[in-house]
Amino acid sequence: MHEDEEDPAALFRAAVGEVAPLRKPVQAPPAPPRPRPAARTRHEEPSPSGRLADDPDAALMRGDASAFRRERVSARDWQRLRRGQFSAQDELDLHGANALQAETLLARFLAEAGEAGFGCVRIIHGKGGGDGVPVLKNLVDRSLRQRGDVLAFHSAPSAQGGTGALLVLLARR
Repeated sequence: MHEDEEDPAALFRAAVGEVAPLRKPVQAPPAPPRPRPAARTRHEEPSPSGRLADDPDAALMRGDASAFRRERVSARDWQRLRRGQFSAQDELDLHGANALQAETLLARFLAEAGEAGFGCVRIIHGKGGGDGVPVLKNLVDRSLRQRGDVLAFHSAPSAQGGTGALLVLLARR
């Protein structure tokens, strides 16, 4: 080192000055609480196959009812939806569509329904074939659960399509 250069550590010690130790050791902030699974709501009833209506990971079978409700939907509105007492302002029929087409049609339909300010729509997905898991029914169920503009949905009463159709409550813009 040259005489005109000083030791960086010595410069630091000179700048900081004398230090005193803390009386209490510094503690890390507490860890955030771990998320808990959402509590089951009272409206969930096992379907004939034993599947809970709000279990998004289980596949719906042909005769299973589909149901979903956000907390902000009142019990009164939920009951009205289950009974088919909301008037559907528009309808989408997915019969004959494959999964990719159905997903595209559903997204477009819900976007247009939202822009139009509709509060309730009907989606007809069909009950599926008798052999295996109904593809469109499960696709629509999963897709609707993921959308923030969907407040609630329930399989329609038998006069309006039964387990082959859904009545969907939408958030108004």
